Amino acid sequence: MFRSLTTFAFLLSAGMAQAGMTVDLLPPWDGKKIPKGQHCQLQGGKGATPPMQVAGIPEGTVMLVVQYNDKSYKPLSSKGGHGTIGYPVKGASAKLPAVPGMTAKLPGGVRVVAPARSTGEYASKGYLPPCSGGRGNTYEAVVQAVGADGKVLDRVKLKIGRY
Repeated sequence: MFRSLTTFAFLLSAGMAQAGMTVDLLPPWDGKKIPKGQHCQLQGGKGATPPMQVAGIPEGTVMLVVQYNDKSYKPLSSKGGHGTIGYPVKGASAKLPAVPGMTAKLPGGVRVVAPARSTGEYASKGYLPPCSGGRGNTYEAVVQAVGADGKVLDRVKLKIGRY
């Protein structure tokens, strides 16, 4: 009995030490409603990516790759439908700055991994801010820790809001 409790306690503490990556949205983003003005230019906004605080970044991570999706609109609902942006990182935590939408010119080493898959007047060279016209669509971000070999080391999905 004592041995199994000791083993259980060891396994539990080892599991806690590897709790995984966490991602928090920073103001004015709250995960509930897309903040005023953070929608696309076609609808009068000047949207940028939500700033985020990431902790528990796995050792060996060289970039956090964020896929932005509109879960309510199937053509752009997965795999970076609204764009995929890469943020270079070092260490176990990082603040991902807001970067402008609709452009491939991004500051501080941040880069477009893949532009939004939107077309026509909605086409973007990078991140496409929420552009559903305020119909209540749900937007998400998928944050992936990527090593130098391109392997995904950890992944977190989070709701960034409704518009």
